[in-house]
Amino acid sequence: MAKVTTHGGDTGYTGLLGEQRVPKYDPRPETFGTVDEATSALGLARAVARDQRVKDLIYRLQQDLYLLMGELATPPENYEKIGLRITAEHVQRLETEAEQLKREVEIPNRFIIPGDTPDGAALDFARTVIRRAERLAVKLLHDGVIHNSEVIRYLNRLSDVVFILARYVEVRSSLATLPGTEPRQAPDSPLAG
Repeated sequence: MAKVTTHGGDTGYTGLLGEQRVPKYDPRPETFGTVDEATSALGLARAVARDQRVKDLIYRLQQDLYLLMGELATPPENYEKIGLRITAEHVQRLETEAEQLKREVEIPNRFIIPGDTPDGAALDFARTVIRRAERLAVKLLHDGVIHNSEVIRYLNRLSDVVFILARYVEVRSSLATLPGTEPRQAPDSPLAG
């Protein structure tokens, strides 16, 4: 059985991939910890999603984020040996997914207030966590802590995909506000009638 409590972090330090330990408030664990939050937020979105295509896409995104966390947790001296890396191919996959989704849903030319549907709201929440992770990763790149700019491109495209996906699930729901219309109520809503 996996050991949940290791007592290794009781002194306020956490391990990177290798022997190095850093304070838990170090920018590196702060960043991969935020990516972990994004992964969990996407998990919530996957749990409430009703569309299997959406569930499958979110699961693939979560898998990518585990790879990204591993890369962020790898110190420079272990980077080549461990080999966890976000690549241009990961970014291209996101761009392709975004284009496919945009062909199926019109993106309103206005600010979106999250909350039309539970799955859309969960995706919008995940998007904001991804944006925070992106800001932290940009600082790591600018400070020379990481050197792979594809990490930043990936997080930037990921937030775009999640935004579009939120609009996609809303439009497919009877509770959605379609572009240019008033919000609709579900037939079984207690407010209907």
